[in-house]
Amino acid sequence: MNKVEGLHHLAISTADMKAQIEFFTDKLGMELQALYWMHGVENTWHGFLRLNDESSVAFVSNPDIENIPVTLGVSHAGNPAANSARGTMQHLAFKVKNNTELLAMRDRLRSKGVPVMGPIEHGMCRSIYFAGLENLALELSYSDEPIDNEQWIDPEVVGMAGISAEELARYKNPPTFSDSGGDVPQPDVASTAGPHMSNYPDGRYQAIMGAPDAALLNSVPSDPPVAAKR
Repeated sequence: MNKVEGLHHLAISTADMKAQIEFFTDKLGMELQALYWMHGVENTWHGFLRLNDESSVAFVSNPDIENIPVTLGVSHAGNPAANSARGTMQHLAFKVKNNTELLAMRDRLRSKGVPVMGPIEHGMCRSIYFAGLENLALELSYSDEPIDNEQWIDPEVVGMAGISAEELARYKNPPTFSDSGGDVPQPDVASTAGPHMSNYPDGRYQAIMGAPDAALLNSVPSDPPVAAKR
């Protein structure tokens, strides 16, 4: 059973929180949902823009981000067909309902001075492409029906990826997992292969992962910031 039901939020770093909020509210019509000090992170803001009641695109901003170099082809692709380093976001596609909405959004973007490529028919979806701020490569797409993996998994590409027939069968139908209601203990950070989160100060990651789960649950403020200041 797949217990992951969708995207809650995708967090993107920004050196200019206001400019990103302006772009996404004006050009794409998204509503600002939240803007507050990021929990447990010094001198850092978190901003959320609404996709729907359960999903958002989020931005993370602090003064140090401005000083991190941007290198096209490394840190950013710059367009939906260009390269970026492994583990980075190559482009970001948002969903719209149908072709009418896709063209309406193209009208909105073009009327606000944003060049838009498409629509392009991909078979599995139809898409338009455009640039966001800070070299984000953005897409809007819709699909008329769910993607059929019998039609859209190319045997040639499967072979190029080094995927065996047995592995492919498992990838298409992952085995079910019987959970223990949250009682599985943390693996030992020093001995497990991971993968592991990185870019923490020395010893910090080990300390966090070694803390009891109950201690982490309420370790940051969880009241809305406006209510907390009344």
